Amino acid sequence: MDNIKWFKEAKYGLMIHFGLYSMLGGTYHGRPSSHYAEWIQSHQQIPNAEMERMAHAFNPIYFDAEEWVRFAAECGMKYFVITSKHHDGFALFKSEADPFNICDATPFGRDIIGELAAACKKYGLKLGLYYSQDLDWHEEHGGGYLSDPRGCAGASWDNSWDFPDASKKHYDIVFEKKILPQIKEIMTKYGEICLVWFDVPMTVSAEQSRKIYEVVKEAQPDCLVNSRLGNGAYDYVSLGDNEIPREMPETVSGDVDYNDICGFKPSPYGLYESACTLNDSWGYASLDNNWKSPEVIYENKKRLNAMGINYLINIGPDHLGRFPLQAIRILRRVKELEDAETK
Repeated sequence: MDNIKWFKEAKYGLMIHFGLYSMLGGTYHGRPSSHYAEWIQSHQQIPNAEMERMAHAFNPIYFDAEEWVRFAAECGMKYFVITSKHHDGFALFKSEADPFNICDATPFGRDIIGELAAACKKYGLKLGLYYSQDLDWHEEHGGGYLSDPRGCAGASWDNSWDFPDASKKHYDIVFEKKILPQIKEIMTKYGEICLVWFDVPMTVSAEQSRKIYEVVKEAQPDCLVNSRLGNGAYDYVSLGDNEIPREMPETVSGDVDYNDICGFKPSPYGLYESACTLNDSWGYASLDNNWKSPEVIYENKKRLNAMGINYLINIGPDHLGRFPLQAIRILRRVKELEDAETK
């Protein structure tokens, strides 16, 4: 099939983690986040009311969809993946299912996903969308409340600070009210979506995973679903965070036991991908200067691609919509190293 052939030939993509957490940059009231800055709401137990106030100030005036996508194309990347909704529940698209989104809750008021879809079409990149289908801290019934908080990057997987009584939580409610409707929205509003990148399936049932899979395929038959949807419903395998194996893995590793919670098995189509950061965090972290060298990134790319594994490199833009300068320099140098070797 054309989508499988495309994925195998793509080899290299850009991932973006961008949202309200980008405003904090990994610090809150003089305290740092965990190594994953996008988890700062959970790590610092920031109330939803404060996150909503932050949304009133979220105005990434330097966001330029064409600049982001053009940069990825210039670096030799073939696809572009963006967090349409992360665990904080805030959507980067206009959602009729929930007003906690960039169009309805911020002064910016523009549909970032829509603008990126147009830019990807212009520059010939495929668009993929990350969507947190289980965890949603903005919702009382968001998932994660059945899981041991040890191993997560925050205080708990669920929002245990605003909604402490886990016995009252029912993921089925948020699944029907928000999760499934928003997945339908992102699958029908933005043209061709090459893949959907789900994450940490802590609570979602096998029936719900299958329902999500069917909704995606009904709207976009060629859209590939990653293994973190959970319960064995997927087209391709997402390895563990920052996983660079020395040989083709039979299982995945990482901070979370993805083999257990994702229902891991080999990809039915032989499709594999490793999503990796340039420093330590996925979201923008002002204090995180632990940048990998261009040489390390280039060697990682060669190793992964030689095994038939795609390399999905992440950038966390700041709250104004700017890529960190060091990230730009690293990825441009990686392209130079690649060009020099192929001459």
